Amino acid sequence: MESPSPRIHEADALRGFALLGILLVNARTMAGPGLVPGGGPWASWADEAADWLITALVSTKFYLLFSFLFGYSFTLQERSARRAGASFAARHLRRLSCLFALGIAHGVLLFPGDILMVYGALSLPLFAARGLAPRTAVRRAAWLVAGTAACLLTWGLLTVALAGPVDPRDAAAAAATARETTAAYTGGPGSVVRANLGELRAVLGWNVLYGADIFAGFLLGLAAGRCGLLAGTERHRARMVRTVRRWLPLGLAGGVFMAVCRNGPLDARWYDVGSAVGVLTAPALTASYACGLLLLLRTRPGRRIAGALTAAGRLALTHYLTQSLVLALVFTGYGLARYGGHGTAAVTAGCLVLYAGQLAAGRLLIRRYRYGPAEWLLRTATLARRP
Repeated sequence: MESPSPRIHEADALRGFALLGILLVNARTMAGPGLVPGGGPWASWADEAADWLITALVSTKFYLLFSFLFGYSFTLQERSARRAGASFAARHLRRLSCLFALGIAHGVLLFPGDILMVYGALSLPLFAARGLAPRTAVRRAAWLVAGTAACLLTWGLLTVALAGPVDPRDAAAAAATARETTAAYTGGPGSVVRANLGELRAVLGWNVLYGADIFAGFLLGLAAGRCGLLAGTERHRARMVRTVRRWLPLGLAGGVFMAVCRNGPLDARWYDVGSAVGVLTAPALTASYACGLLLLLRTRPGRRIAGALTAAGRLALTHYLTQSLVLALVFTGYGLARYGGHGTAAVTAGCLVLYAGQLAAGRLLIRRYRYGPAEWLLRTATLARRP
């Protein structure tokens, strides 16, 4: 019988932390554009400030952290298969197939911005890249990030150069589209599924583009896993401190520039220019967040939250799907149908409550069960037997 792999608690804690960032970003989409009773957008300064801060500090940073951890976990699964004398290729194929199937169900039924389908698809080239040396993997990741940013920057500069100033009629048309989308998501379950299918088709091209950035995160995680980076973080304390000092200012500057372009004061023509800078500088801020959290967890206050984050990280897939389920029940026709009924500040406050509840529930569940429901399903598919 295969002996269980030792848990890397640092990876679990980072995964639990990343859940909050993913929730904050996904909730803005699932909640819909906040509309006043007359049909126009919310004008609250609190909503605008919350939206601006999430763009600057959260957007594009946490899917990169999850991607890094996915690549890191790939190396652990490979070692586990080797210890068990099992075929890693067969295990990996079953795992990515299960992820892809979960992603389809999640995207169609709950959230069209699903990432699991992308992870499942990119798991094939990740398997092909498993023999890369760590330095080679890092170099290729850098090229992928730069290429994604270059594509966005080229498109963004063309938009700035060729598009005219924002026409008030465009804003009116956007408001009309928002009302149509609101009607679709506040209809019955069938209307919600049709709306999700339409959104899935609309975001397919962007998934291909941002897939390169996600795969860069996979490669960085692959390199880190080959070096056992998270298995002995106490040896890298000085390096983590240097990482925060050197890269945090750059990451924050890039995030602020992205928010200026996406949320103002620059107009909508600058959106993709800001996205390009955000993609290019996100690794700096993501690395700073990760190193900062790992340093915090070694302090007395940090040890108080380490257990909750670690438990949440062990149930990350279950928590991710649960977040979408709760948001769908609140904002779509599956439940309360509050789509478009709240601004970003209220949605963000609700996310913090939900995340706190997940941290508390995770600690209780992990005391009794080794796996969450989704983790058990994925593990069963991977091993082709009950774990």
